Amino acid sequence: MVTKITAGIPTRADDCVAADASLVRAFDLLGKRWTGVLLGTLRGGPVGFRALARAVPGISDSVLSDRLGELTEAGLVARTVADGPPVSVTYTLTKAGRALLPALEQIRRWAERHLTTRNAGSSATPEPALRQPRRR
Repeated sequence: MVTKITAGIPTRADDCVAADASLVRAFDLLGKRWTGVLLGTLRGGPVGFRALARAVPGISDSVLSDRLGELTEAGLVARTVADGPPVSVTYTLTKAGRALLPALEQIRRWAERHLTTRNAGSSATPEPALRQPRRR
């Protein structure tokens, strides 16, 4: 068995650090498809459901509704109903939601640097990102 010293603590090569409970909770919510994209899209201020649907190509109305409900329940997004006529509903980031924006910006920068998409010029549904091949 190979043992190495990391930060003064001997570890075996087959040892693994336990999953961080806070990260597990965060990614249970943030790891769902479209969640991060919606949070980033809401950075500009209050927006209605239809505008969000247009701003995020490829998201279905049912998934958009589900994600907005989850984000509202988690306290990251506020839903405001304005009396009409016509009645209008807008969504905006809460203080907790805005606190995620620096992390989302870092993820965006990381993706620009390390991920590429197929058919980058397409405005249709975003393609799954692929890691750029290493140049030798």
